[in-house]
Amino acid sequence: MLKSDFYYDLPKELIAQTPIEPRNASRLMTLDRTTGEVGHHRFTDLFTLLHPGDLLVLNDSRVLPARILGTLESDSKKPMEFLLLEQKRQDVWEVLVRPGKRAKIGARFVFGEGLLTAQVLDILDGGNRLVQFEHDGDFYHTLEQVGQMPLPPYITEKLEDPERYQTVYSKELGSAAAPTAGLHFTSEMLDQLREQGIRTAFVTLHVGLGTFRPVKEENIDDHKMHSEHIFLPQDTAEIINRTKQEGGRVIAVGTTSCRTLEAVGQMGLPLHAWEGYTDIFLYPGRPFHVIDGLITNFHLPESTLIMLVSAFAGREPVLAAYREAVKERYRFFSFGDAMFIADGLPSSAQNQG
Repeated sequence: MLKSDFYYDLPKELIAQTPIEPRNASRLMTLDRTTGEVGHHRFTDLFTLLHPGDLLVLNDSRVLPARILGTLESDSKKPMEFLLLEQKRQDVWEVLVRPGKRAKIGARFVFGEGLLTAQVLDILDGGNRLVQFEHDGDFYHTLEQVGQMPLPPYITEKLEDPERYQTVYSKELGSAAAPTAGLHFTSEMLDQLREQGIRTAFVTLHVGLGTFRPVKEENIDDHKMHSEHIFLPQDTAEIINRTKQEGGRVIAVGTTSCRTLEAVGQMGLPLHAWEGYTDIFLYPGRPFHVIDGLITNFHLPESTLIMLVSAFAGREPVLAAYREAVKERYRFFSFGDAMFIADGLPSSAQNQG
């Protein structure tokens, strides 16, 4: 299968630059996995699209203020940008450095007028740096003082409230980008869904910048998928197993939750707690073992994420739905509208107001 099989034409003006208010005011497209039929709704219509006994699995990872601006210690007139990618051990991180030519082994850098300093320990394959940070007190508290939210490259407008790039249930610091399907939920909406008999459970996948890395190989079988840290708690495994036994649907909120569940599901059912790294690459032809539904945003052309969605719902139905979304002027990508994919979904338009 070719990368170009997942291309669609997207007008630039449909890329959402700012979050909608309130969070759950976004539009929601439905796609029936069985029939391929599309429906147009509001995100709050989930109250009518979900059923008692269904389970929403959400990724509780929290985005680090991972973009830090500083200078060379030896020359304060030379600005530097660090982007924290992954913690390797205490105060040692893999980072993306711009401009890279200044970040030689042994080079030292200063951030936040000295609140944070760093030294390059090594240059890794691909050009990223291994960096040792030095600071007083808690590293994450220091990072909150000197860091900025690392918005995706297609968002060019300033984000006024950094919390709008966090889900309301985020708690586990570690992501370089938000699990954006969850941005649509408010705390009140989740509480109301629970009162309706919809269960919720949490997994953790720390999103790496590899999620934005383009597929370069034309044959997607040759693409090397990035690796990300995941954690499936035992209580989440148990509620998923119980939901399956009782005939409810397991619905992943976002491709990150989906990747977590399917990575562990490949090891066999029933599920058990698991923590580690996954480089699972889901594209058409790959089986799904756990999820029955997927809530997700609209993804970039030829990306691994649109390939994942196509693996779940079929390439042609997904691309047809995307063409319909463009025609209907849906908002795309991180701050855009959402899609709910499952079996037995209504196709008629409702409550678009």
